[in-house]
Amino acid sequence: MKKSLVILFFLIVNTAFAQMPLTGIFQGGSDVGNPKIKGSSVYNKTDQSYNLKGGGYNIWFARDEFHYLPKKLKGNFILTANFAFEGKGTEAHRKTGWMIRETLEETSTHVSATLHGDGLTVMQWRGEKGAAMRDPQDEIFAPDSGYSVIQLERIGKKVIMRAAKQGKPFDVIGTQEMQNLPDEIFAGLFVCSHNPDVTEQVKVWNVRIDQPVADDYNPGKSGWVGCRMEIINVADGKRKVIYEKNGRFEAPNWMPDGKRLLFNMDGLLYKIPVGGGEIENISTGTVKNCNNDHGISFDGKLLAISSSGEGTIGKQSAVWVLPLTGGQPKLITENTPSYWHGWAPNNKEVVYVAMRNGKKVYNIYRNSIEGNKEEALTDIKDGEHVDGCEYSPDGQYIYYNGNHTGTMQIWRIKPDGSGREQLTFDKYNNWFPHISPDGKWMVIISFPPEIEPNSHPSYKRVMLRILPVSGGEPNTIAYLYGGQGTINVPSWSPDSKKIAFVSNSGKE
Repeated sequence: MKKSLVILFFLIVNTAFAQMPLTGIFQGGSDVGNPKIKGSSVYNKTDQSYNLKGGGYNIWFARDEFHYLPKKLKGNFILTANFAFEGKGTEAHRKTGWMIRETLEETSTHVSATLHGDGLTVMQWRGEKGAAMRDPQDEIFAPDSGYSVIQLERIGKKVIMRAAKQGKPFDVIGTQEMQNLPDEIFAGLFVCSHNPDVTEQVKVWNVRIDQPVADDYNPGKSGWVGCRMEIINVADGKRKVIYEKNGRFEAPNWMPDGKRLLFNMDGLLYKIPVGGGEIENISTGTVKNCNNDHGISFDGKLLAISSSGEGTIGKQSAVWVLPLTGGQPKLITENTPSYWHGWAPNNKEVVYVAMRNGKKVYNIYRNSIEGNKEEALTDIKDGEHVDGCEYSPDGQYIYYNGNHTGTMQIWRIKPDGSGREQLTFDKYNNWFPHISPDGKWMVIISFPPEIEPNSHPSYKRVMLRILPVSGGEPNTIAYLYGGQGTINVPSWSPDSKKIAFVSNSGKE
């Protein structure tokens, strides 16, 4: 009889939770542990941020009191967000962050990636129901640590906490094996005042729940996972999702009017308003296998695309040019493979990477849009790789990524191919430099050191970083799950204030 009552209780709780109204991407806020002061959760649709208020004596010992904004998840996932307390607060040990729990009971097994009011940043957990909370003293980072971006990842039974300071890569804060967490759990944002008689507030933004694919995932067999079209404000790093699909789309360009984005999907090109809305096809005539290498001339009149099509040699990607308004493209490179990456400021030439003369390496080439004037700008040796070639707006340099030193780094050359100069020097594999229209900054996508330098795969934890066009220490502006198709092409807004990109996530 007792077992039947327990099952009935969980059925009632789960049904009630499923019927709660949505708060953003979460199922709805609730208090855990019956705190003296009730909490609340609000989703701000305009900037896609969350405001949480909550009380509670603590999240500690054998039971918890706090306000929680969860949703149910299964399998592996990556939780990432920016956190900031509102006001000075009352308690130095007020808490916020990400939490995963077995149940909504106050004694539940759980793990929390916790940021305290004084900056103390630590991973904490309860290994089984009703057990005392744990945190490893050697993994606690001191108060005023400066961490503001918190990430919690689950891989099977292992849970990893990472945290980042403004503009810096993630640090691993802690890892823990959680043998008692089931496959389906609650995951979400929380706030706890650490004082039953007061309420604390926190703002959370850039909230992303990514469900990664398996290491052996093959999109050719399993299909592409979901994508988000995002826009980031470079000054403050705040992001907004404007379009989502359980399928593949890639590589946004900003249209000259600043009001729309261009991107490729299913071999075709589309436009979408920067605020989201209906998508509109741009005709590419009989050329209907467009990939993620496309872009708009400096004068805003022409569009270069990369696609296989009639008239190409080898039936691989070639470079084509057509009016930005659409039409039948003109073939620029009969030889393949050829992948467009940049326009010359004179609007009469393009640069691209291609394999030629039987060599199994890509080099950078320049060609007139009238064709038949192909000129090699690099001549690299076997094992090396170059990609992402793009002119600066003043025409003085061509920027690109190359692995001349072993890792993939950012370089630039003069338009005739001379004067090679290295601009990044860190441990990451840096790809696709895109220069802001005002000529001051470049944005790059950085892959982890363990990724093969010549590879830029999809479905990886990557960073978007900016640095001056003359080089310097990169500043991280976005942490995301993505890679191939994220920013393969020029993606700055015309006013140099925003960047468009694509992030990935598996299906929930």
